[in-house]
Amino acid sequence: MANLLKNKEDQQVKIKKPDWLKVKIPSGKEYLRVKEVVETRGLNTICSSGKCPNQSECWTAGTATFMILGNTCTRSCQFCNVDTGAGEEVDIFEPAKVAESVRVMGLKHAVITSVDRDDLPDGGANHWKKTVEMIRKKNPGLTIETLIPDFKGEWENLDPILEVKPEIVSHNIETVERITQKVRIQAKYWRSMEVLKRLKDGGINKTKSGIMVGLGETDEEVYQTMKDLVAQGVDILTIGQYLQPTKKHLAVQEFVTPEKFAEYKKVGEELGFAHVESGPLVRSSYHAERHI
Repeated sequence: MANLLKNKEDQQVKIKKPDWLKVKIPSGKEYLRVKEVVETRGLNTICSSGKCPNQSECWTAGTATFMILGNTCTRSCQFCNVDTGAGEEVDIFEPAKVAESVRVMGLKHAVITSVDRDDLPDGGANHWKKTVEMIRKKNPGLTIETLIPDFKGEWENLDPILEVKPEIVSHNIETVERITQKVRIQAKYWRSMEVLKRLKDGGINKTKSGIMVGLGETDEEVYQTMKDLVAQGVDILTIGQYLQPTKKHLAVQEFVTPEKFAEYKKVGEELGFAHVESGPLVRSSYHAERHI
């Protein structure tokens, strides 16, 4: 794999960002309109909280990924820019606010994610259910994608998601098995695989997952992760470049080339995924409307 660092795995060494990772400066009327909707309605988006490199492209296209259950995560994944700490008080009006914002923005496909709420008895599952129900009530004909947590493996908390059956349910595996404990401290590789299996077995039509590369994984490990996801019945896969949000987070071990991402896409399609979105700037909800 190209540009691989020879330094120790945990050493914080800054590598020059290649040209293919340059992003556009946010601008344009549609971008400003989405920004206004998000800010005036007091909404959280993973676009902003996660420092997504595609924020300009997506907001300019009139789309955004809403983040529910607050802006503070009870977990401390070493790749994520979302604030970590005690969970915030749940906003009981949030489902209605998100649903109305979706209507105002004129979305045909809405993507919802959340912080992890390990502090809540149900992990936030019933708030998830209410949000999906309210979005559908105010937006007939809309399709919904939900990017859910693992609920600590307390499987009864998947039931509210299975009851409302979003058109796509996603849960990210994030990285290969070998470095999962380092990247996702409170998560487990095979627990996430079990989430995806239970979603499919529970009647979800399309399931989805995503992985980041550039964290020190090998090609063989990426391919094995793909095989493991296919074995759980996952339909859609996203693969993107890990980018270090701050100096406190894991260092980038490699900037993977566009050619390698094209190879990942080819292999993924050959393994049986219905759709593979693979590229340096790809994130979980990138081009989500195409996946439906």
